[in-house]
Amino acid sequence: MSHVNIEEKLFQNRYLVDAERPHIRIRQPSLCEKKCADQQCAVCCPAGCFTREGRKVTLITDGCLECGTCRIVCNVHRNLDWEYPRGGYGIQFKFG
Repeated sequence: MSHVNIEEKLFQNRYLVDAERPHIRIRQPSLCEKKCADQQCAVCCPAGCFTREGRKVTLITDGCLECGTCRIVCNVHRNLDWEYPRGGYGIQFKFG
């Protein structure tokens, strides 16, 4: 059995960015810094859309897999607005 490199697989997908309307938004960035102890969004996002620098969480939706993991792990503070991208935008999976 060969080793699967997730970065190579993700690279095969395409993502059409909707610059006018990102489909995920952090409602109150200061809440992430002050109240969220674990900042699991930055740990669990398989596409790496959430990053941390110190206590600051940054979101860049380019490359989002639309899996909803961030919605699940942000269930304590519910600090995300999340919806599917508008038609024609978002992830375009090469293999299904």
